[in-house]
Amino acid sequence: MRLNQATDYAMRSVLYLSGLPYGQVVEAKLISEEERVPMRFLLKILRQLTQAGIVQSYRGINGGYSLARPPSEITMLDVVEAIEGPIAVNRCLHSPDECNKFFSAHCPVHQALYELQQGMKEHLSRYNFQMLKERVK
Repeated sequence: MRLNQATDYAMRSVLYLSGLPYGQVVEAKLISEEERVPMRFLLKILRQLTQAGIVQSYRGINGGYSLARPPSEITMLDVVEAIEGPIAVNRCLHSPDECNKFFSAHCPVHQALYELQQGMKEHLSRYNFQMLKERVK
């Protein structure tokens, strides 16, 4: 499994916002410049993060973006799923209808992939952006 570029940019954007005082609003242009994310791409990413309840957007003269929750309440898994959707290392784990073994609990490949998927989710859930922010210093 490979995370896409949008997820990388989303992680960096959330980490940037985590470094600001909680609730501080910043323009997308500043995030774009500081994190070297193309502006049009960033706006799409920020829209997805807003829909997921990770980022809050503000319109108007003093508009911009801030975190919708404290960094300690936002995990790497939250960001990955906001951009890429639910983690599924194989199609049979995401949609039983696509499994040619009919989502059999007796399939050793299915069981191994399920354990891998759960491990990935657990690992990404362990890291919140407060922890990551503290690593920057």
